[in-house]
Amino acid sequence: MRRIGLAEMQTRGQEPLDQETRAAERPSDHKHELRLWLRLLASATLIEDEIRRRLRERFHVTLPRFDLLAQLEKAPIGLTLGELSKRLMVSNGNVTGLVDALVAEGIVVRNAAPADRRYAFVSLTKKGRNLFSEMARAHGDWISEIFAELTAAEQSTLMRLLEKTKRSTRKATDARTVAAATLFQ
Repeated sequence: MRRIGLAEMQTRGQEPLDQETRAAERPSDHKHELRLWLRLLASATLIEDEIRRRLRERFHVTLPRFDLLAQLEKAPIGLTLGELSKRLMVSNGNVTGLVDALVAEGIVVRNAAPADRRYAFVSLTKKGRNLFSEMARAHGDWISEIFAELTAAEQSTLMRLLEKTKRSTRKATDARTVAAATLFQ
């Protein structure tokens, strides 16, 4: 049986089935926690895809570029490539490529560190600050639009539950790390 792609599905007026939808169709095959995980993943993916699309259409910018500019906006004196890499959780090579392109466009600038010229600080130019300011306003509006169906109380409840989920995840991760460490002692 031939699998059809996303473009063909959309041409036929069909929406692709995500993993959550597949799990919902056969709930007896999946634990409640798995369905919850898939719901979180599907929601995050839908939101991220929409933000990516809007950034691309309105500003001709990728989400990684937007994220890099957001980090620089928070650091007026700039950040080293290593600091950007840590904050963005990507390799130095990925950051270097993004920064090189943004320097060429006049959006960021590299300045040698006064104490050690081996290091350079990357910071926004005036053009970069103006561009990011416009993008950040639009981004905030888009996020508000995406969550408009949730009341303020529902948003607060969701935040509280997601924070609890984050703590639970960290606890499970920490326990696994401790258990693995004791195996190798």
